Amino acid sequence: MRSAWNGFRSPLAEGIQHFLAYKRALGQSFWTEEKALRLLDTFLVQQKVQSMEDITPEVIEAFLASRPRTRPRSYNHLISVLRRLFNWLIKNSYLTCFPLQLQIRRETSPRTPFLFTPDMVRRLLICAGSLKDRSHAPLRGPTYQVIFALLYGLGLRVGEVSRLCIKDLDFERSLLVIRQTKFGKSRLVPFGPRLGKLLREYLEARSKRLGAPLLEDPVFTFGQNRPIHPGTISVTFHFLVPHLGIQLPGGVSPPRAHDLRHSFAVGTLLRWYRVGIDPGTRLLHLSTFLGHVSPDSTAVYLTITPELLQEANNRFERFAAFAIQEVTQP
Repeated sequence: MRSAWNGFRSPLAEGIQHFLAYKRALGQSFWTEEKALRLLDTFLVQQKVQSMEDITPEVIEAFLASRPRTRPRSYNHLISVLRRLFNWLIKNSYLTCFPLQLQIRRETSPRTPFLFTPDMVRRLLICAGSLKDRSHAPLRGPTYQVIFALLYGLGLRVGEVSRLCIKDLDFERSLLVIRQTKFGKSRLVPFGPRLGKLLREYLEARSKRLGAPLLEDPVFTFGQNRPIHPGTISVTFHFLVPHLGIQLPGGVSPPRAHDLRHSFAVGTLLRWYRVGIDPGTRLLHLSTFLGHVSPDSTAVYLTITPELLQEANNRFERFAAFAIQEVTQP
């Protein structure tokens, strides 16, 4: 059983707290990074490290050894958090020497994320809608059907769907208000008439079953005004995947709930190609819609697929033909 967190208590406590406050003042949630720094602080306390001078490269190496990370990406994230912390501590005169000497690990080529086709998503929504109610989960089918429709149709994060409240639904302007997201910002996400109709029908059914909700109530709940946890949404998604008849191509990762968001981004890029829009001129729009801090973050989702390659090739051929015609004309 884990003990309750009682705050930072090591010699780095003050510096860590100021470092976190600095990052959050820049609009970053930094919650995952804080959990890593809690582990470091607890390790230093357990090792009876009494002063800044005692935080040596050997101590930090021992900490990293105590937190085995089999995946290079996970290990490198921990290294990155420590590096950013120590750089900031030195810059602000908390430390005089940089105690991190280990380097990041080389990552192998990542597997390609799974991309859902519209037909696969239709099957997913049908399967979700057929889920039977449970004693602690009324309207289970309609609830997950709308959740997965929002993940794919609007490219939302699982946590963003989980945190939606009744006050965040603006049916007059057909907008969702996504509050305090991954990067500490809020944004408006427009939705079309089909998603609007699906949301209205779900809320009507929910009101009949659970009573009229208050503005502060979560949109997706099974009662007691508690939102459905993102982990529960992911578990339900993985329960449904085997029923979809998906053939996993070689080198492609098994489907995750987050891949619905990924599929939205890639599908948007593909549609732009097909209607003749230059994706480079619209990437900032997609980045804003998805709630990223920059188009660089959005580029992670734009996985190259055979369809994208073909459309990009078609676009280049049209450009090249026009350029050649201009050169050869007398």
